Amino acid sequence: MLVSESIGDLSNLADVNNNPQTFAKFLDTEEFRSIEKLVIQLFGLVGGHLSGATEALLSGDHSIARDLIHRDSMVDELYRNIQAFSYDVLLSASPGEGAMVYLISILRIIPELERSGDLAEHIARRALQNITADLTPRMRGIIAQMGEIGLNMWMLTADDFADHSSIHQENVELLDDELDDLQVALIAELASGAVSIPVSIELALVARFYERFGDHAVNLGRVLRKLWTA
Repeated sequence: MLVSESIGDLSNLADVNNNPQTFAKFLDTEEFRSIEKLVIQLFGLVGGHLSGATEALLSGDHSIARDLIHRDSMVDELYRNIQAFSYDVLLSASPGEGAMVYLISILRIIPELERSGDLAEHIARRALQNITADLTPRMRGIIAQMGEIGLNMWMLTADDFADHSSIHQENVELLDDELDDLQVALIAELASGAVSIPVSIELALVARFYERFGDHAVNLGRVLRKLWTA
């Protein structure tokens, strides 16, 4: 669906922002509901990609990995659509201060989402390099935990976005600490020499990808906390 088909007429939003209670009115517009829906859809896509990438890596399933790599273009397209709509509103609809803060926050959020999608794609690509068979039981367990924690962080952050809250932010940051510890644990396992140097290099990158994914979830939560508690 084209963004222009889902967001309605921007002139309606311009009229809304001439009202004294601009942001409250903005929250009740079709434009606001449309952009919320698009961002939630983007959260869902990225979370699903991380889950699938972990499955592909642990199972060595090339078909899952290829499908995820192919579908990364959906994340990129949705990102561009949300970005274009947000700029259209900012430049054309004369939004009030509250609506402007919200839209600027959206423009800060969606790059984090897009980059997180890229990280999931990077993990999926490692599944195509036939390293699954080289994983020790401990490595498999650590990667499974990293995937589970990363997805949990993502779901909590997505819930905060959908609920206009930041109640899960503290928990997300605690989970990020766990993810950092698991990254260290995986690197230590690689340093033991249990796998070849080329495989160690790829798995060190995988550990970094999960760690960065967690950082993006934390960054998103901080933007949401500032937005909804301002």
